Amino acid sequence: MAQRVIKTDVALIGAGIMSATLGTLLRQLEPSWSIALFERLDAAAAESSDPWNNAGTGHSALCELNYTPAGADGSIDITKALNINEQFQQSRQFWAYGVDNGLLGEPDEFINPIPHVSFAHGAAGVEYLRNRQAALAKNTLFEGMEFIDDDAEFARRLPLMAAGRDWSDPVALNWYTEGTDVDFGALTQQLLNYVGRDADLYFGHEVRNLSQQSDDSWVVKVRNLRTGEDIRVEAKFVFIGAGGGALHLLQKSGIPEAKGFGGFPVSGEFFRCTNPDVIAEHSAKVYGQAAVGAPPMSVPHLDTRVINHEKGLLFGPYAGWSPKFLKTGGVMDLPKTVKPGNLLPMMSIAPKEFGLLKYLIGELAATPADRVKTLQEFVPRATGGDWELITAGQRVQVIRKDGMGGNLEFGTAVVAAGDGSIAGLLGASPGASTAVPAMVSVLQQCFSDRFDAWTPKLTEMVPSFGQKLNDNPALFRQLWDWTNRSLELTGNGEAAGHGRHAAVESAE
Repeated sequence: MAQRVIKTDVALIGAGIMSATLGTLLRQLEPSWSIALFERLDAAAAESSDPWNNAGTGHSALCELNYTPAGADGSIDITKALNINEQFQQSRQFWAYGVDNGLLGEPDEFINPIPHVSFAHGAAGVEYLRNRQAALAKNTLFEGMEFIDDDAEFARRLPLMAAGRDWSDPVALNWYTEGTDVDFGALTQQLLNYVGRDADLYFGHEVRNLSQQSDDSWVVKVRNLRTGEDIRVEAKFVFIGAGGGALHLLQKSGIPEAKGFGGFPVSGEFFRCTNPDVIAEHSAKVYGQAAVGAPPMSVPHLDTRVINHEKGLLFGPYAGWSPKFLKTGGVMDLPKTVKPGNLLPMMSIAPKEFGLLKYLIGELAATPADRVKTLQEFVPRATGGDWELITAGQRVQVIRKDGMGGNLEFGTAVVAAGDGSIAGLLGASPGASTAVPAMVSVLQQCFSDRFDAWTPKLTEMVPSFGQKLNDNPALFRQLWDWTNRSLELTGNGEAAGHGRHAAVESAE
């Protein structure tokens, strides 16, 4: 029997937020192009984009303290925070465009208003948050951020965290009322519903190999995991949005741009609250300070989630380690990615990241009682009986070659072939929240000959494209109001222009 052949303009590997976003962008920019998507699991967004597998903060640097490091003199570097917030604004705009134009359905199925809060205790922590708020709040993107060090105000806003607290240890908050909770699983499914109107989506299909042809097109070998059928896919462009599986596939492609990259997997677990009364006492995403050597994704947070219109509460993560690159992966995932080109960079990481290794060893040795004790730093009266331990998604941090060694990077990286025929995304945080600018970057790198012609449409979908909103307060307020209305986020308070000055009132 002849092997089945699928011919397509675009092949997307992985059914997560990245492929869904890129597919939607291409469907808008080039509606005549054919698209085929291949996912090894039986559902969309079942790995890193699943709402129980990621933080869902809508990373905009509002509460994540690792984006605002303090210098030795106490000054706060806000460069990364400004950059990430600018990127998240682009994602918000694209989602609002999607709702307005029928690409997306009901916004409250994937995005809901929730305050973003930074929490610190101890004199040094309080001073850090004081300096952080002073550095951020004078910027357009962070206007309205509050510094709170009053115990009574802390208790009024965060009663669950206040009950039973020893107030002799000073506490402080950076409070931003108009944050969001994003269910990237639901968002991914809505985007793929749109893409799937004119594309072929293949679930239970695993990509086994890739090879480039003389005309720069690609042959992608796919196995139907249900029937065992082998399928030949011929594609003009390939995007690998396979989360932790992307590195292995990029290596199989043979493109020189992927050589030298390695991956360091970090797993984790969360406490999920099972007591509705406890869940009802807390309505905020509260991020604390990371342990020494901890990766950014391991910053402790008490996190209100809204999934399927139901409020939930998570605390964690508790870091772990596994050689798997995917939650549904195998123990050989890490060894399979070790190649001659990345062996030295990967070996060089251990002595450089001693703090990280020490942290992971400590986390692996933690007992259930130790985990509850960590939770009690946020919820003093927490008892283990109100919380269940769940496994979080796997994250693979990028190891990038640097001379004869390598550097461990806690971010995302687009790896694209020089001819623009294939690209993939590596890394984790800030990940999903910046999916739109990340995928626009893929378009810019891989379709440079078309990009100028696409710019007017891209600007229609993402009005701040090519601009810095932080430098243009009038444009920011206009776009903020529009996205708030379209995404039905106005309940966070729209008084005084765009709602930044309603923080106190809306928190009551």
